[in-house]
Amino acid sequence: MKSRASQFIGDWRIMEMEEWDREYLDEEVPAYIRFEKKGMGEFQFGLVKAGIDYRAVTREGRPAVEFSWEGSAEMDEVSGRGWALLNEDGILSGRLFFHLGDESGFIAARKRGRRKGK
Repeated sequence: MKSRASQFIGDWRIMEMEEWDREYLDEEVPAYIRFEKKGMGEFQFGLVKAGIDYRAVTREGRPAVEFSWEGSAEMDEVSGRGWALLNEDGILSGRLFFHLGDESGFIAARKRGRRKGK
């Protein structure tokens, strides 16, 4: 049986977010979230880029990750937390929270091709 964390390892394409439109999400690169081995990863959407520190958990009886993150948004330092739940259809649904700021739900699909994990 796969470990809980291994189900998330790889690159996921952020398809949509509640608070920002597709044009903003893909402003610099196609929006993504990446989970690597050893509980690390990163995400980027719009002008927000951050490293994440995650833990595999169970949420609502399903595999999930909870994470903290820190990075930059338009050259300002930002940080926060988030979570992502692996749905039965293989899609991630989750929520990102900016410390003392915005929050947004997101949906992501696994990118096709080689799974990465460092």
